[in-house]
Amino acid sequence: MLGPLSGTLYNVGTVLVGSAIGLLLRRHLPQRLLETALQGIALITLLLGFDMARSLLTLQGSRLDGLILGLLSLAGGGLLGEALQLDQRLQNLGDRLQKRLGGQGDLTKGFVSASLLFCVGPMAPLGSLNNGLTGDAQLLILKGTMDGIAAIALASGLGIGVPCAAAPILIYQGGLALLAALLGDLIPDPATNPAIAALTGTGGLAIVAIGLNLLDMTRIRVAAFLPALAIAPLLHHLTRP
Repeated sequence: MLGPLSGTLYNVGTVLVGSAIGLLLRRHLPQRLLETALQGIALITLLLGFDMARSLLTLQGSRLDGLILGLLSLAGGGLLGEALQLDQRLQNLGDRLQKRLGGQGDLTKGFVSASLLFCVGPMAPLGSLNNGLTGDAQLLILKGTMDGIAAIALASGLGIGVPCAAAPILIYQGGLALLAALLGDLIPDPATNPAIAALTGTGGLAIVAIGLNLLDMTRIRVAAFLPALAIAPLLHHLTRP
């Protein structure tokens, strides 16, 4: 049982350790320095998102142009996400955690921002499926190390909500890994599946939105676009030549 979950457990551990370090720094560093660190992680988040989004420009294996596929995925995903009130549900979950943990004002923002940042993007599904199918946790170990470093900056700037994001990581990545282990050969190799490029590009746009939110430049309801991550590979599959 632990084999398919090894990478996910490592990822959860790095986020908790990184968050603990960030919370300790938060108590001793001036607010101005913490804000600068958070802005730095936001800029790196934007760079990562734009780099991932480029996958849409080179998308192959579909009758649709990559940009059109991304647009349709985001539009459809946004409509479905708003109908399901995903953003509001995630905010409500953060608010409930905030009340249970003492009512700190930035807990909800920290939980929502960290959960989306750690779970949106190709490394989470790719690494989880790899871990479940082959037992290879290398990609999730890389992701976990990056998440742990990011958690230091996020927790120092946003507080106790960041370590709470370990729960969505465990549920999402662990669930995918266990599903892959159970289904085995029914799941295609994620490293060579062209539909993953559609997921990567669409996820990159969502990560750009997270970066903009961290900079307080706007308030994009990123969680509302989460269904787009499922719609993009499905749309790619349906529009194959």
